[in-house]
Amino acid sequence: MLKLKRERMATTTTNANALLVAIILALLMCSPRCIYSAERRLLVNMTLIRNAPALGAFCLDGSLPAYHLHRGFGAGARNWLLQFEGGGWCNDIESCLERAKSRRGSTRYMTKWEVFSGILSNNASLNPDFYNWNRVKLRYCDGASFAGDAVFKNGTSLLYFRGQKIWEAIILDLLPKGLGQARKALLSGCSAGGLASFLHCNNFTKYLPSNASVKCLSDAGFFLDERDITSNHTMRYFIKDVVSLQYAWQGVEKNLDENCTASSLDFPELCFFPQYALKFITTPFFILNSAYDVYQFHHILVPSSADPHGHWNRCKLNPAACNPEQLNTLQEFRRDMIVAMGLFYKYSRRGGLFINSCFAHCQSESQDTWFSADSPRVHDKTIAEAVGDWYFSRRITKEIDCPYPCDTTCHNLIP
Repeated sequence: MLKLKRERMATTTTNANALLVAIILALLMCSPRCIYSAERRLLVNMTLIRNAPALGAFCLDGSLPAYHLHRGFGAGARNWLLQFEGGGWCNDIESCLERAKSRRGSTRYMTKWEVFSGILSNNASLNPDFYNWNRVKLRYCDGASFAGDAVFKNGTSLLYFRGQKIWEAIILDLLPKGLGQARKALLSGCSAGGLASFLHCNNFTKYLPSNASVKCLSDAGFFLDERDITSNHTMRYFIKDVVSLQYAWQGVEKNLDENCTASSLDFPELCFFPQYALKFITTPFFILNSAYDVYQFHHILVPSSADPHGHWNRCKLNPAACNPEQLNTLQEFRRDMIVAMGLFYKYSRRGGLFINSCFAHCQSESQDTWFSADSPRVHDKTIAEAVGDWYFSRRITKEIDCPYPCDTTCHNLIP
C-alpha cells in the first residue's frame, strides 16, 4: 500500500514538472506577443480641449474635441508621433446626424481611456523606433477626415463640420506642451485617419521648427478612385457627396490642396483621393497599405449596391472561397493600386512604401501586424522595421508584395 502511494506521488510530481516545462516552452515560442498579452495594457486618458470653443472647434454634435497623449522619455523626449483616428465618413445630413449620436461624432460617447499598442506602444521590444516618443491619438469626430470648416443649421438640426478647426485646436494645444520644440515628428493615421495624413501633411510642417525632421505616414488611407464590379463610380460619388455636403456650407474644398484643386477645376473633389493629391505633397511620405484592403474590397470594389444577390459574400469572408473570376477581379484591383502609386514608387527619393498582399485594413496600431514574432513580412521585413528604416534613412524602403496567395505571413483580418 505504501509503495503504491509513493508511486502515485512520483507520477503526480512528474506530470506537474512536465506541465511546467510545457508552459515555459510555449511562452518562449510565442514571445514577445504572448508575453505582452499577459502584461498590463497601456491605457491612456483622454484630454479634452477646453479652449476649443474660442477657436470654433467642435465635434459634429457640438462636444469638445479631444486627444490622448502619452509622454515620451529619454532620447525620445523631444520627438512626437501623432496618429489620426479612423472611422469612415458621413455623406449627407441624415448620416451625419446619426453619426453625431455615436462615438464617431461626439466625445460624449467615446471611451475615455484608449489602448496604445503597435506604433503607439511604449515597449521597446514591441515598438523599437518610436516607443519613447511623445505619442498622441487624435480622436475623430467630424465625419470628413478632419477637413471641414462650416456649420449646418436648419432650425431643428445643428451640425458642426469643423474637422479643420479640430486639427488646428489639437495642434495649438500641443505646441506649448513640447510639440513646438520637436526635433523629430511623424504624422500618421489609419483608414479615414490615414486619408487625413495626406490632407494635412504639408500643413503639419508649418507648425514645427524649420530644423525638425518632419515626415508623414498613411496606414490604409490610400483609397482608390476605382469603379466597382458593375463599372459604377460608387466611391467617387460617395466622396463627392462628402465634399459637396461640407463644401455647400463652404467647408471641405477650401481645405484641400489648392495646387491640386487648381489642376482639377472640373472635379475638385478628386483631390480628396490620395492618388491625385500625392504629387503635391512635399513632405517625405510613407504609404502603408494592403493591395487587397478589406474596406476597399467591401465598399469600393464590391459594395452591396453592386452585388444585390450576394454572389461575392463567401469570397468577402474568405479569399480562399473566391472563384477564378473573382480572384482575377481582385488581382486587377491590386494592379490598379500599384499603377496609381507608380510615379511615387519610381521618382520619390524620400518616400517609402509597404504594400503587402494581406486581406486587412489598418496594420500599424495592432501589435500582431506591427511588430511581433509572426507579423506579416515583405522581403523578410516587418512593417515596423520598414517604417523605421524609412524614417531614420537607414535604407531605401519601397516594398511591394507578390500577388495573393503567395504571402504565407499574412494575417487576413476580415471583419
